Amino acid sequence: MKRTQSRIATVALTALAPISWGSTYAVTTEFLPADRPLFTGMMRALPAGLALLLVTRRLPRGEWWWKSVVLGALNIGAFFPLLFLAAYRLPGGMAAVIGSLGPLWVAGLAALFLGERPTLRTLLTGIAAALGVSLVVLKATGALDAVGVMAGVASSVAMAAGTVFTKRWGRPEGVGPLVLTGWQLTAGGLLIAPVAFLVEGAPPALDGRNLMGYLYLALVNTAVGYWLWFRGIGRLTATSVTFLGPLSPLTAAVIGWAALGQALTPLQLTGMAIAFGATLAGQYTPRAKKPQPFTSPEVIGQKDSMDLMVPPVRR
Repeated sequence: MKRTQSRIATVALTALAPISWGSTYAVTTEFLPADRPLFTGMMRALPAGLALLLVTRRLPRGEWWWKSVVLGALNIGAFFPLLFLAAYRLPGGMAAVIGSLGPLWVAGLAALFLGERPTLRTLLTGIAAALGVSLVVLKATGALDAVGVMAGVASSVAMAAGTVFTKRWGRPEGVGPLVLTGWQLTAGGLLIAPVAFLVEGAPPALDGRNLMGYLYLALVNTAVGYWLWFRGIGRLTATSVTFLGPLSPLTAAVIGWAALGQALTPLQLTGMAIAFGATLAGQYTPRAKKPQPFTSPEVIGQKDSMDLMVPPVRR
């Protein structure tokens, strides 16, 4: 019972990460400078990572230098720019639909690197999640841009690989998820920074509203969000964690309705129900069968002999 309650609490806390990421679109459109996606990605990751390094005062050692760079590149440094590129080049919501295929990528990579064999239920649940998200966010129609599609797929695969390798490598002894989060965010932010300056030029002038938006993204949306995400990866299966991902576009749709006055159609509500149901189904893990106590043949023979020595009970 306690184990079940602990798992439910872990799932609930981990779910707060994609829920917070669902606020990114609203904060970006309402508080941040327009058309600076790479600069925004850098401002999400690098200040948060440096702040966590100052708080934890731990640096990687040995092989964890290159492991932190790899994980930071997959989860942050490659994921952020590719996601923004896909969002800019694809029709409305298509990037989110491609991203919702993440559970299927994780299922395949987890089979290769973690030994988590995907089941038919997992595959069907992943398809249902993608279908639900598509009904929620897919509004506009138009020709698909090949570069945008490739960027969307690459961002989804990068995040899936980052989730699987975070699970595979775990953490160094004595290092908590907060320290690991700081390493990855710093590495990812440093990888984005030169690309942002080369592509977008000098940083824009920021006012108080912009600074509030970046402060929220760096602290709540990124530092706390990724800490909860990596904490969950350490305690749950990779597949279970990634099935929480659809909560991000669902949260974005709810915020758009509640705060930005965007209407939700019956079809979108149906999609939300399907995606949320798939998220819940993705948390189901069959109970392992209790091993039967082993009894050696010698003990069995002794028991049989003793039974023969006991006189029958007269009724």
